[in-house]
Amino acid sequence: MRYGRVLTFAAVILCGCAHKKHARIPVPPPAVQVGQTETGLASWYGHPYHGRQAANGEIYDMEKLTAAHRTLPFNTWVRVENLSNDKFVEVRITDRGPFIDGRIIDLSHAAARAIDMIGPGVTRVKVKVIEAPRVLVTTVTSASAPVAPPVEDTANARFAVQVGVFRDRQNAERVRRDMEARYGAARLVLREGNPVMWRVLVGSEGSEDAASALSDRIQRESGEKSAFVVRLDS
Repeated sequence: MRYGRVLTFAAVILCGCAHKKHARIPVPPPAVQVGQTETGLASWYGHPYHGRQAANGEIYDMEKLTAAHRTLPFNTWVRVENLSNDKFVEVRITDRGPFIDGRIIDLSHAAARAIDMIGPGVTRVKVKVIEAPRVLVTTVTSASAPVAPPVEDTANARFAVQVGVFRDRQNAERVRRDMEARYGAARLVLREGNPVMWRVLVGSEGSEDAASALSDRIQRESGEKSAFVVRLDS
């Protein structure tokens, strides 16, 4: 009897260990890394977006040092270097874009002016993620005191693939239906402006790598060579 009780106790312990061995703890995706870089074309935007709500909810002021990026979390700070003249500017990501194939960042008017790209309009740049500037602690207690922007929660970030931008909504809807039939999920997103544009986004992936894989598949199967990854924001 005693020997049987020992065996039973050992079996219980082993079962418990086996259960713990196979348990999986979900790991959130890594945050953007300070120092990571990308090189490509930059453009800038002003009117008619000046005074309108940016993708992060703030009112866009083209005379502040901000920028739009497709995938970087809101409130990420980046240094943008104009590779034609070595001038650089540091900006905060507050918006989404550019939604034109081949471009990697859309600068505010003030940021573009700082690196002498107003005239050319589009120039080749190097974008580097940097640490956010520290907010000075003072004795000021008024409502106008500087406040650090909130850090975006990246644990539940979702990514999609943009396959086209259309002025005509019917054309956009036709492409959306085709993408939905092929890949299971597709949506239209309004891009206000003059003229109004309709973006077609496909999928809703839990990581940028998964969205990149979907983008490659779409390009391979559908011939949409201008497809690229964008972050989905609430």
